[in-house]
Amino acid sequence: MDEENETFFSDFTLTGLFTNNKASGFLFNIICAIFFMAMIANGVMIFLIHVDPHLHTPMYFLLSHLSLIDMMYISTIVPKMLVDYLMDKRTISFVACTAQYFLYMGLVGAEFFLLGLMAYDRYVAICNPLRYSALMSPRVCWIILASSWFGGTLDSFLLTPITMSLPFCASRKINHFFCEAPTMLRLACGDKAAYEMVMYLCCVVMLLIPFSVVLASYTRVLITVHQMKSAEGKKKAFATCSSHMMVVMLFYGAALYTYMLPQSYHTPIKDKVFSAFYTILTPLLNPLIYSLRNRDVTGAFRRVLARCRGPCGGTVGEF
Repeated sequence: MDEENETFFSDFTLTGLFTNNKASGFLFNIICAIFFMAMIANGVMIFLIHVDPHLHTPMYFLLSHLSLIDMMYISTIVPKMLVDYLMDKRTISFVACTAQYFLYMGLVGAEFFLLGLMAYDRYVAICNPLRYSALMSPRVCWIILASSWFGGTLDSFLLTPITMSLPFCASRKINHFFCEAPTMLRLACGDKAAYEMVMYLCCVVMLLIPFSVVLASYTRVLITVHQMKSAEGKKKAFATCSSHMMVVMLFYGAALYTYMLPQSYHTPIKDKVFSAFYTILTPLLNPLIYSLRNRDVTGAFRRVLARCRGPCGGTVGEF
């Protein structure tokens, strides 16, 4: 029994992204730069939305929490990977792997739901502008936020115990850069039927339902934009929606490949590349595409700089 427990709780080995000695240093610098840029960009977004009254709107309220989620879940993966490279260490303990799995699943699940519900916000703003203040009241915004966190947390509490209680009797070498669900499943042996059923149901709820909401919302938005008589309004709405759709497609597309495509289509290299898109690259793209290119945000940035030339200050809005 002691030997079985020791095997069950023994360390895992992560192969990581830095496998090619010639390119490892360059790749390390790129990922390090992306991490710090993502943290700074999302941190600036949260700060601007908090201090500038012009950004105290439902859309920016939701965007501030999207930035918070991005900062949290990139921090569960990238720092460990960077430190391991510097220390030439590839092991991760069973407890650390479980904690990383739990936090990652909860945070990325919350983002799946939040992005889907944010598409509803854009649908209301463009298709029902006169009812926007009623349909996107502070109460509705808090319900959207609470629903996203609840969905992600529930997903994490369902999948983590099932995954990490499986016997890992095969090699304990994880051919990935973090403890991701499909990779952990491939290491396990024994009866996986319960896990696969729960994983499938969670994927349907977490991915397909929010993704369907996104597609339906933006389809209605594009129809409405096409029917606009104002060329300037049409151009502005289309530019906003196209940039939003680009990051949403990148995020959901990579996740759909990872969790819903049959294992016969997977290879370790493809898994790492697709996972890197939605775990490392997306937290940087979200603030750039959603917000920092926006005139409201750049205007808020200029106002904050102007105030900081004198006494710094800020106000807190209703959100």
